[in-house]
Amino acid sequence: MLQHALLAHDVVRNLGGRRVLDGVHLTAAPGHRIGLIGENGAGKSTLLRVLAGVDEPDTGSVSRPADLGFLHQEMPFEAGATVASVLDDALREARADLAELDRLGAELARVPESAPGHPELLEAYGRRLEQAQDRESWDADRRAALVLDGLGLGALGHDRALGSLSGGQRGRLALAALLVRRPSALLLDEPTNHLDDEAAAFLEERIRELPGTVVVAAHDRAFLDAVCTHLVDLDPAVDGPVRYGGGYSAYLGEQRAERERWERRYAEEQQELARLRHSAGVTAHLVAPDRGPRDNEKMGYGHRAGRVQSQVSRRVRDAARRLAELERAQVPEPPRPLRFAVTALAADGVAAAGSDGPAAESGAPAEERGAPAEECGADQRPLVSLRDVRVPGRLAPTGLEVAAADRLLVTGGNGTGKSTLLAVLAGRLAAEGTVRRRPGLTVGLLTQDTVFDRPDRTARDTYRLALGAARAEEVPLGSLGLLHPADLERPVGRLSVGQRRRLALALLVADPPRLLLLDEPTNHLSPRLCDELEEALGTGPGAIVLASHDRWLRRRWQGRELRLEPVGTTRHCPSAQSPASMVM
Repeated sequence: MLQHALLAHDVVRNLGGRRVLDGVHLTAAPGHRIGLIGENGAGKSTLLRVLAGVDEPDTGSVSRPADLGFLHQEMPFEAGATVASVLDDALREARADLAELDRLGAELARVPESAPGHPELLEAYGRRLEQAQDRESWDADRRAALVLDGLGLGALGHDRALGSLSGGQRGRLALAALLVRRPSALLLDEPTNHLDDEAAAFLEERIRELPGTVVVAAHDRAFLDAVCTHLVDLDPAVDGPVRYGGGYSAYLGEQRAERERWERRYAEEQQELARLRHSAGVTAHLVAPDRGPRDNEKMGYGHRAGRVQSQVSRRVRDAARRLAELERAQVPEPPRPLRFAVTALAADGVAAAGSDGPAAESGAPAEERGAPAEECGADQRPLVSLRDVRVPGRLAPTGLEVAAADRLLVTGGNGTGKSTLLAVLAGRLAAEGTVRRRPGLTVGLLTQDTVFDRPDRTARDTYRLALGAARAEEVPLGSLGLLHPADLERPVGRLSVGQRRRLALALLVADPPRLLLLDEPTNHLSPRLCDELEEALGTGPGAIVLASHDRWLRRRWQGRELRLEPVGTTRHCPSAQSPASMVM
């Protein structure tokens, strides 16, 4: 079994002057499907490249099967190559197995059992037969057709050049080629990117069927839960990366238990520290040089004074020593999970997360009207209502009401108008139909592509100037855990797309609006931060409308759901008061 295992021993890798991998050990035997998780920059992709042999470790060693397969970000084919040539390459090993079995079979039939070379031929045939069975080589051509269809490529012409395919199609074709090959070790980097729900479920089933080793780096929590037998958390830890048994649900259980133990140890230690500080202070007062005897101590004071003072002094020293020891090795306070700040929710305008400050409402539809003033004080009135609202070519006619404490999930296929609907709700895109919103309604919109007005400003300065000094001091950017400390002083123009979105999200978390609109909010977030954000959404102030492809989030959503249909159909979402609109 070990000849097919993937082994890494004490791997160290430095990139750009930073130690990305620090003494990583990994054992992945056949049947193990290991998920790599951690913050962006924790080294998931780097570890995959080192395991694959694409990148060499600075120190340490890696042992890998000869037929290892690695899902590259770019396909190792020229743009002029065709889909057929990719499939031929994927089928090459299976066809070679069958051809070699035919040759060895013919040799065995020709060579008598008593001949000197017969045992070696029989052994070679057995090895090749086992390999062909592991690869299911006899079924390879049929498997290729099934895999292409399952990944949404069934209608793709085999004569199509790779250069004519979209990036998503090329990624799915590369994934299909690996599934057709069935290597004894498979390395995957974000394999569910560009996959819809059906294709992702198909991939999960195919991965679970593989007899070999699988190591995957993924943010997709539903995939990690459905596929993995172990998870390795690459976030920095005292004893290095931590390995957990089971899928993502089991990992969450372990994380909750670890958090509870940490909080309990911290609380108990803080109580002990308070007791020792109090004890040291009281006993120190008892032996203060200017404290005279109390009335009940005057009889025999001189006789006992030395002995009592000595005992008390010893207690003071013992308490002080114990206090110093505890303070030197204190259990750190558990970091606070991501939570929306509590605000008055009372400012004007649209807070566009991605500008350096609140932006005025713009792009008002022709028939947009504010709600009558007397209605604004009633909590039962919707914050926003849409009636027969449409954007030609982008959003089918839609009716919708959003209540003051609503939680609404917007779903639908690509191109159904989820981002368009959020832009209409924010007042940033004109639409046909009627839009009514409360006067003075504050709206915050997290878009998928965040741009800041002043790219030369640092993340910290952008945060402070957008929120104001008082709010930025009350909710420090570093306390939210959304950006690495080293990135706080970087100009926002030099941040990655994911880092800019995290900064935009931080602005909304620190000063939430009355209506919060989030477009794919879990993109570019680690699984841990995704979990924290979901928890925060449930208890956050105001109303929240969220568009997401995140399968884990959608399965656990407790609010209403509006599924958008392609342009050409009509969809109405019942009011928040209608029980029929709730997703249970």
